[in-house]
Amino acid sequence: MSLYLEAEYGVTNRLALTAGLPYVFAKYTDPDPPPPPIPFLPADQCRCWHSGWQDLGLTARYNLTNRALLLTPSIAIGVPSHDYAFRGEAALGRSLREVRIGVDAGKRLDPISSNLSVQGRYSYAFVEKVLDVPNNRSNATVEGIYLVKRRLALRGLMSWQRTHGGLRFGSPPPSDLLFPGEVDTPERLYQHDRLLRDNFFHAGGGLAYSFPQLDIFATYRVFVSGTDTHAGGALTIGFSVPFRLGGPHR
Repeated sequence: MSLYLEAEYGVTNRLALTAGLPYVFAKYTDPDPPPPPIPFLPADQCRCWHSGWQDLGLTARYNLTNRALLLTPSIAIGVPSHDYAFRGEAALGRSLREVRIGVDAGKRLDPISSNLSVQGRYSYAFVEKVLDVPNNRSNATVEGIYLVKRRLALRGLMSWQRTHGGLRFGSPPPSDLLFPGEVDTPERLYQHDRLLRDNFFHAGGGLAYSFPQLDIFATYRVFVSGTDTHAGGALTIGFSVPFRLGGPHR
Protein backbone atom coordinates (compact mmCIF):
# COMPACT_ATOMS: atom_id res chain seq x y z
CA MET A 1 0.00 0.00 0.00
CA SER A 2 1.13 3.57 -0.51
CA LEU A 3 0.04 7.11 0.23
CA TYR A 4 1.11 9.48 -2.52
CA LEU A 5 1.38 13.20 -1.78
CA GLU A 6 1.71 15.58 -4.73
CA ALA A 7 1.72 19.35 -5.17
CA GLU A 8 1.45 21.06 -8.54
CA TYR A 9 2.09 24.72 -9.36
CA GLY A 10 0.87 26.32 -12.58
CA VAL A 11 3.60 28.81 -13.48
CA THR A 12 1.67 29.92 -16.58
CA ASN A 13 -1.36 28.65 -18.48
CA ARG A 14 0.99 26.22 -20.27
CA LEU A 15 3.85 25.49 -17.85
CA ALA A 16 3.37 23.45 -14.66
CA LEU A 17 5.79 22.14 -12.03
CA THR A 18 5.00 19.11 -9.87
CA ALA A 19 6.63 17.53 -6.80
CA GLY A 20 5.51 14.18 -5.40
CA LEU A 21 6.61 11.77 -2.67
CA PRO A 22 5.04 8.38 -1.81
CA TYR A 23 4.93 6.84 1.64
CA VAL A 24 4.96 3.05 1.19
CA PHE A 25 3.68 0.23 3.41
CA ALA A 26 5.00 -3.23 2.47
CA LYS A 27 4.40 -6.70 3.91
CA TYR A 28 5.35 -10.23 2.84
CA THR A 29 2.24 -12.44 3.21
CA ASP A 30 3.12 -15.76 1.54
CA PRO A 31 3.15 -18.56 4.17
CA ASP A 32 6.09 -20.13 2.32
CA PRO A 33 9.56 -18.57 1.99
CA PRO A 34 10.79 -17.39 -1.43
CA PRO A 35 12.11 -20.19 -3.68
CA PRO A 36 15.81 -20.99 -3.31
CA PRO A 37 18.35 -19.59 -3.78
CA ILE A 38 16.60 -16.30 -2.87
CA PRO A 39 17.42 -15.58 0.80
CA PHE A 40 14.58 -15.20 3.28
CA LEU A 41 15.37 -11.65 4.42
CA PRO A 42 14.44 -10.33 7.87
CA ALA A 43 12.03 -7.78 6.35
CA ASP A 44 10.07 -10.69 4.84
CA GLN A 45 10.63 -13.29 7.54
CA CYS A 46 8.71 -11.42 10.24
CA ARG A 47 5.69 -11.00 7.89
CA CYS A 48 5.07 -7.62 9.46
CA TRP A 49 4.47 -4.16 7.99
CA HIS A 50 7.44 -2.03 6.96
CA SER A 51 6.90 1.57 5.99
CA GLY A 52 8.78 4.67 4.94
CA TRP A 53 9.20 7.39 2.34
CA GLN A 54 10.20 6.18 -1.11
CA ASP A 55 11.43 8.25 -4.12
CA LEU A 56 10.99 11.99 -4.59
CA GLY A 57 9.68 12.94 -8.05
CA LEU A 58 10.01 16.36 -9.71
CA THR A 59 8.29 17.06 -13.04
CA ALA A 60 8.06 19.98 -15.46
CA ARG A 61 5.58 19.91 -18.34
CA TYR A 62 4.62 22.36 -21.06
CA ASN A 63 1.41 22.36 -23.08
CA LEU A 64 2.13 22.86 -26.79
CA THR A 65 -1.42 22.66 -28.19
CA ASN A 66 -4.80 22.80 -26.47
CA ARG A 67 -7.40 22.83 -29.23
CA ALA A 68 -8.24 19.90 -31.50
CA LEU A 69 -5.36 17.86 -30.05
CA LEU A 70 -3.85 18.35 -26.61
CA LEU A 71 -0.10 17.75 -26.64
CA THR A 72 2.06 18.17 -23.54
CA PRO A 73 5.70 17.01 -23.31
CA SER A 74 7.35 16.63 -19.90
CA ILE A 75 10.61 15.83 -18.18
CA ALA A 76 10.91 14.33 -14.70
CA ILE A 77 13.53 13.11 -12.28
CA GLY A 78 13.20 10.52 -9.53
CA VAL A 79 15.66 10.23 -6.63
CA PRO A 80 15.50 8.08 -3.49
CA SER A 81 14.40 10.16 -0.51
CA HIS A 82 16.91 8.32 1.69
CA ASP A 83 19.10 5.22 1.71
CA TYR A 84 16.37 2.63 2.24
CA ALA A 85 16.71 -1.15 1.87
CA PHE A 86 15.80 -2.39 -1.61
CA ARG A 87 16.05 -6.17 -1.08
CA GLY A 88 13.11 -8.44 -0.39
CA GLU A 89 9.39 -8.54 -1.15
CA ALA A 90 8.68 -6.07 1.67
CA ALA A 91 11.18 -3.47 0.37
CA LEU A 92 9.99 0.11 -0.08
CA GLY A 93 11.30 0.36 -3.65
CA ARG A 94 14.32 -0.09 -5.91
CA SER A 95 16.34 2.90 -4.62
CA LEU A 96 17.52 3.97 -8.09
CA ARG A 97 17.85 7.40 -9.67
CA GLU A 98 16.15 8.00 -13.01
CA VAL A 99 15.25 10.66 -15.57
CA ARG A 100 12.02 10.36 -17.56
CA ILE A 101 10.99 12.12 -20.74
CA GLY A 102 7.41 11.80 -21.89
CA VAL A 103 4.52 13.22 -23.83
CA ASP A 104 0.79 13.31 -23.07
CA ALA A 105 -1.83 13.60 -25.80
CA GLY A 106 -5.59 13.92 -25.65
CA LYS A 107 -8.50 14.41 -28.05
CA ARG A 108 -12.27 14.72 -27.89
CA LEU A 109 -14.14 12.20 -30.04
CA ASP A 110 -17.02 14.46 -31.11
CA PRO A 111 -17.80 12.44 -34.29
CA ILE A 112 -18.71 9.54 -31.98
CA SER A 113 -20.02 11.44 -28.95
CA SER A 114 -19.46 14.89 -27.51
CA ASN A 115 -19.12 13.22 -24.12
CA LEU A 116 -16.29 10.90 -25.18
CA SER A 117 -12.54 11.60 -25.18
CA VAL A 118 -9.33 9.64 -25.29
CA GLN A 119 -5.93 10.42 -23.84
CA GLY A 120 -2.59 8.67 -23.78
CA ARG A 121 0.92 8.95 -22.44
CA TYR A 122 4.31 7.57 -23.39
CA SER A 123 7.49 7.96 -21.34
CA TYR A 124 11.03 6.68 -21.53
CA ALA A 125 13.07 6.37 -18.33
CA PHE A 126 16.86 6.51 -18.16
CA VAL A 127 17.55 4.44 -15.05
CA GLU A 128 20.72 4.33 -12.96
CA LYS A 129 22.88 1.32 -13.85
CA VAL A 130 23.84 -1.27 -11.24
CA LEU A 131 26.56 -3.85 -11.98
CA ASP A 132 26.67 -2.29 -15.46
CA VAL A 133 23.28 -3.86 -16.30
CA PRO A 134 21.10 -1.59 -18.51
CA ASN A 135 17.66 -1.14 -16.99
CA ASN A 136 15.92 1.65 -18.92
CA ARG A 137 12.21 1.24 -19.61
CA SER A 138 9.26 2.42 -21.69
CA ASN A 139 5.79 3.04 -20.23
CA ALA A 140 2.57 3.74 -22.12
CA THR A 141 -1.01 4.32 -21.01
CA VAL A 142 -4.20 4.75 -23.05
CA GLU A 143 -7.38 5.93 -21.36
CA GLY A 144 -10.93 6.47 -22.60
CA ILE A 145 -13.19 8.87 -20.70
CA TYR A 146 -16.96 9.12 -20.98
CA LEU A 147 -18.75 12.05 -19.34
CA VAL A 148 -21.96 10.59 -17.91
CA LYS A 149 -22.97 13.91 -16.40
CA ARG A 150 -21.27 17.26 -16.13
CA ARG A 151 -19.48 16.16 -12.96
CA LEU A 152 -19.35 12.36 -13.30
CA ALA A 153 -16.97 10.56 -15.67
CA LEU A 154 -16.30 6.88 -16.35
CA ARG A 155 -12.78 5.77 -17.28
CA GLY A 156 -11.31 2.70 -18.96
CA LEU A 157 -7.56 2.26 -19.27
CA MET A 158 -4.71 0.04 -20.42
CA SER A 159 -1.08 0.35 -19.32
CA TRP A 160 2.07 -1.30 -20.60
CA GLN A 161 5.71 -1.47 -19.51
CA ARG A 162 8.75 -2.76 -21.35
CA THR A 163 12.18 -2.92 -19.72
CA HIS A 164 15.08 -2.38 -22.12
CA GLY A 165 17.64 -4.64 -20.50
CA GLY A 166 17.38 -6.03 -17.00
CA LEU A 167 17.78 -9.63 -15.89
CA ARG A 168 15.51 -12.54 -16.74
CA PHE A 169 14.84 -14.61 -13.65
CA GLY A 170 13.03 -17.53 -15.27
CA SER A 171 11.89 -20.63 -13.40
CA PRO A 172 13.56 -21.87 -10.21
CA PRO A 173 16.79 -23.71 -11.14
CA PRO A 174 17.30 -27.46 -10.86
CA SER A 175 18.69 -28.61 -7.54
CA ASP A 176 22.20 -28.96 -8.95
CA LEU A 177 22.32 -25.29 -10.05
CA LEU A 178 22.78 -22.36 -7.74
CA PHE A 179 21.32 -19.45 -9.71
CA PRO A 180 18.19 -19.03 -11.87
CA GLY A 181 18.12 -17.49 -15.36
CA GLU A 182 20.41 -14.51 -15.82
CA VAL A 183 20.73 -14.02 -12.06
CA ASP A 184 23.90 -16.07 -12.40
CA THR A 185 26.36 -14.61 -9.87
CA PRO A 186 26.24 -13.83 -6.14
CA GLU A 187 26.43 -10.10 -6.98
CA ARG A 188 23.46 -10.30 -9.33
CA LEU A 189 21.51 -12.34 -6.79
CA TYR A 190 22.09 -9.61 -4.21
CA GLN A 191 20.86 -6.89 -6.62
CA HIS A 192 18.17 -8.86 -8.47
CA ASP A 193 15.18 -7.12 -6.81
CA ARG A 194 15.90 -3.91 -8.71
CA LEU A 195 17.39 -5.37 -11.88
CA LEU A 196 14.71 -7.78 -13.15
CA ARG A 197 13.31 -7.33 -16.66
CA ASP A 198 9.90 -6.21 -15.39
CA ASN A 199 7.44 -6.32 -18.33
CA PHE A 200 3.66 -6.15 -17.93
CA PHE A 201 0.29 -5.31 -19.43
CA HIS A 202 -2.50 -4.06 -17.16
CA ALA A 203 -6.13 -3.10 -17.79
CA GLY A 204 -8.69 -1.42 -15.60
CA GLY A 205 -11.43 1.11 -15.12
CA GLY A 206 -12.79 3.65 -12.70
CA LEU A 207 -14.78 6.79 -12.17
CA ALA A 208 -14.21 10.42 -11.22
CA TYR A 209 -16.53 13.02 -9.70
CA SER A 210 -15.98 16.77 -9.47
CA PHE A 211 -17.33 18.83 -6.61
CA PRO A 212 -17.06 22.65 -6.70
CA GLN A 213 -13.77 22.64 -4.75
CA LEU A 214 -12.78 18.97 -4.78
CA ASP A 215 -12.17 16.22 -7.35
CA ILE A 216 -12.27 12.55 -6.30
CA PHE A 217 -11.48 9.41 -8.29
CA ALA A 218 -11.17 5.66 -7.93
CA THR A 219 -9.48 3.18 -10.29
CA TYR A 220 -8.99 -0.57 -10.23
CA ARG A 221 -6.32 -2.26 -12.37
CA VAL A 222 -5.76 -5.96 -13.00
CA PHE A 223 -2.77 -7.90 -14.25
CA VAL A 224 -3.29 -9.25 -17.78
CA SER A 225 0.14 -10.56 -18.74
CA GLY A 226 3.83 -10.07 -18.00
CA THR A 227 7.18 -11.58 -17.12
CA ASP A 228 9.41 -11.14 -14.06
CA THR A 229 6.74 -8.94 -12.51
CA HIS A 230 4.00 -9.08 -9.86
CA ALA A 231 0.50 -10.35 -10.63
CA GLY A 232 -2.69 -9.21 -8.92
CA GLY A 233 -4.94 -6.17 -8.77
CA ALA A 234 -4.52 -2.65 -7.44
CA LEU A 235 -7.16 -0.22 -6.15
CA THR A 236 -6.32 3.49 -6.24
CA ILE A 237 -8.45 6.12 -4.49
CA GLY A 238 -7.50 9.77 -4.56
CA PHE A 239 -8.60 13.37 -4.46
CA SER A 240 -7.27 16.75 -5.55
CA VAL A 241 -7.99 20.22 -4.19
CA PRO A 242 -7.33 23.16 -6.52
CA PHE A 243 -6.62 26.58 -5.03
CA ARG A 244 -5.11 29.89 -6.02
CA LEU A 245 -2.22 31.38 -4.08
CA GLY A 246 -3.02 34.83 -2.80
CA GLY A 247 -6.76 34.54 -3.26
CA PRO A 248 -9.74 32.19 -3.58
CA HIS A 249 -9.95 29.73 -6.44
CA ARG A 250 -12.43 30.61 -9.21
